Amino acid sequence: MMRKYCERCDKDVETKIVTRKETFKICGEDVTVDAQILTCADCGEELFCEELDSKTLLNAYNEYRQKHNLLMPKEIKDIREQYGLSQRGLAKLLNWGDKTIFRYENGSIQDKAHNSMLIFLRDPENMRAYLANNEATIDEKLKAQLLKAIDELEHKEKRRRGIKLLNLYFSKMPCIENGFKSFDYEKICAMVLFFSNKCAGLYKTKLMKLLNYSDMVFYKENGISMSGLTYAHLPYGPVPDKADILLGNMEADHIIRIEVFYENGYEKHEVIPERDIEEGILSEQEMAVLERVYVKFKDFGSAEISEYSHKEKGYSSTKTGEIISYAYAKDVVID
Repeated sequence: MMRKYCERCDKDVETKIVTRKETFKICGEDVTVDAQILTCADCGEELFCEELDSKTLLNAYNEYRQKHNLLMPKEIKDIREQYGLSQRGLAKLLNWGDKTIFRYENGSIQDKAHNSMLIFLRDPENMRAYLANNEATIDEKLKAQLLKAIDELEHKEKRRRGIKLLNLYFSKMPCIENGFKSFDYEKICAMVLFFSNKCAGLYKTKLMKLLNYSDMVFYKENGISMSGLTYAHLPYGPVPDKADILLGNMEADHIIRIEVFYENGYEKHEVIPERDIEEGILSEQEMAVLERVYVKFKDFGSAEISEYSHKEKGYSSTKTGEIISYAYAKDVVID
């Protein structure tokens, strides 16, 4: 603990922190909180410590906010930042004083009417309504910026809900059939984008095998699958269970698009990426496995990789429609 000068002892002393109740008058109301106080270790005299005193006062303000259902400073900041507004920009939009949002985000207790407005505008649809009702007083450039932010927020929320429903639909307790991993839609999308961005003219049939090999190899080396997908034995090789639902959802999310065309009397489904992989979804270890699988099969056509997969023990040991257990991953070799 730090040493400080104690007036009672008239010397530099060792200090200690004690906790006791303190009451503050906030907006005319008494608020009592646990306060940490720096004291002299010799005589117990209270010593000034700006850091501890500020923390105690902040706790008192937050206690008042919780009691009266007021937004915390961080929540106010989050509302502002979700629309890409500066502190002054949000205040101007709401016809508040220039420093109002600055004060609120730095700990000042907000007016209850202001608090209600901020809660209202946290919902993008409400912000859209606010813009419509006040369009005569809002700068066109700012309005366009806010409408773009609203569209993005609503798209993210729609996608979040879609992923939640998809996870519920595919959810299964981690077990050997899914490589002891829960279904991970974000990871699957990243895997699909990895291969579709790297492989020109990637057809759905080949993609299914690339996903299977990636999961099996990763499971073999790490004891857990990459995606949480379950693979079934189908005529053209291993295929993720309910693969068409997955790909359809990815099309709806504008992650990929699938173009159907006919060649020599055969219907072909080309998987075309519509975005790059988001950073942070795939680990370096996962990327390394995907790269190895890509290198192994980059020159294989759909028919070739299907025939190759038919030779795997997991495929040859199961019948059409049966799940191919990750227990067979030990027999998969790609290097």
